[in-house]
Amino acid sequence: MASNDQTFFKSLRNLETSYRNIRILAFTSVALFFLITVSSLVFAYRVKTDSESRIYVVEQGKSLIAALRNDVRENRPVEARDHVRRFHELFFTLDPDAHAIEEHIREALPYADESVSRLYLDTKEKGYYNQLIQAAASQEIQVDSIQIDLNQYPYQFRTFCRQQIIRLTNITVRRLVTTGYLRNVSRSMENPHGFLIEKFAVLDNTDLEERMRH
Repeated sequence: MASNDQTFFKSLRNLETSYRNIRILAFTSVALFFLITVSSLVFAYRVKTDSESRIYVVEQGKSLIAALRNDVRENRPVEARDHVRRFHELFFTLDPDAHAIEEHIREALPYADESVSRLYLDTKEKGYYNQLIQAAASQEIQVDSIQIDLNQYPYQFRTFCRQQIIRLTNITVRRLVTTGYLRNVSRSMENPHGFLIEKFAVLDNTDLEERMRH
């Protein structure tokens, strides 16, 4: 009878040990799962924070480069000037080819509001683009300087450019002075700077000289 009691108590102890081991294993599994979950959340948060801490700006109107968000305030004036410069290069650089003209205008339109769309339609209705195509003439632009008032929002700008109409026999050089305002908008692949040109207008577009081509 004593042997049976010992066997019974031994079985109880084994059961208790097994139960304790199961509880330890369960607690360990829960703790491990919790640790993995917390680690995943922390990692996801860091990835999200890192992605949000970067913006993309255009370098010389050609390639995208990453910049830290805390550098935005310093980069913003540079981005504003590059936005204005790139718009003028797209909108006013024209070749005697209808498809090339439409492609340049299509790239330029996301940089500005309907004031630019109206200017494009007015210029098209006056037959200016057809005249370039028929004369096999090209139009080139050189942006000399860009003045932007960053002290008042939306930011007013004024751009001073030199425009060349290159024909078969001569070259016409024109002064081009434009103005408008810059408003902050969301960045996109079509508008990487996050600006929108508003109330765009041409202030001066007079001839400076005309010279024969050699």
